[in-house]
Amino acid sequence: LVLVAWVFLLVACTQNNSPNEVQVSRESPKIKVTTTVNMVSDLIRQIGAEHVEVVEIMGPGVDPHLYKASANDVTKLQEADAIFYVGLLLEGKMEEVLDKLKAGGKPVYAVTENIDANRLLKPDEFEGHFDPHIWFEVLLWKETIDAVVSSLGKLDPANKVDYEANGRTAKAKMDELQQWAEAKVAEIPLEKRILVTSHDAYNYFGRAYGFKVVALQGISTVSEAGLADRTKLVDFLKSQKVKAIFVETTVNPEAIKAIALDAGVTVGGELFSDAMGERGQMEGELDLGTYEGMIRHNISIIVKALR
Repeated sequence: LVLVAWVFLLVACTQNNSPNEVQVSRESPKIKVTTTVNMVSDLIRQIGAEHVEVVEIMGPGVDPHLYKASANDVTKLQEADAIFYVGLLLEGKMEEVLDKLKAGGKPVYAVTENIDANRLLKPDEFEGHFDPHIWFEVLLWKETIDAVVSSLGKLDPANKVDYEANGRTAKAKMDELQQWAEAKVAEIPLEKRILVTSHDAYNYFGRAYGFKVVALQGISTVSEAGLADRTKLVDFLKSQKVKAIFVETTVNPEAIKAIALDAGVTVGGELFSDAMGERGQMEGELDLGTYEGMIRHNISIIVKALR
């Protein structure tokens, strides 16, 4: 009830005749952007650079499929000049709040809004919806950059040229990351590219890099896997002679650890799935709180365990 009251208050306070075309009042030298997940935060920081101040709702280790907005979160949304989120129902329990804010005139942008639907996966078990985990296909995540550049340019026309330049730089970095990923994955023979994880977040990764992806849970973590699912996965691991399986930072690892024990396989490591690491959390030269750091960490862990 408290959350509903907050939402109605926000809608009332943000009514505007031209939703999502609002230019920011530059009382502050920076645009105040609220983001949902840290993959989006990283995009905004790369493209907005010194012109934006990012406030993040879901940090490291947080599962966006299950997350419910608190009153404090709604305050962050209210105080933002603009809101950016993934979309495609990733932030399932928050999207009603975001839709109400958008309808009320708050600049609210899904970074996936311009991606060609033909590029998106729609697994049967996701009830007719698209798989939202597009960041694991680097060249597909690259396609979100133009939406961010365009949106920031509308909010802050004075710095539009900077956003466009930063967008070009971000695209170049993702091209380099893609080349590295392809070369690294090539160290694993095709027949050994079987990726088994807690939930079905890696379909785009599998498509991009030639992996058969198998998960204990579906695309959303809302429902838990039953005994039959666990038995089926154990049988699969034994029949395919899979060497290692992986836990995720946003999913309880106990089920996967139990399956590894039953199947006689090792836990190859912990992967980032629906959230990155903490900003400044270093692994060698990698910052695990960045998109590049997350991708390089995941692929390095997978290759080391399966090679």
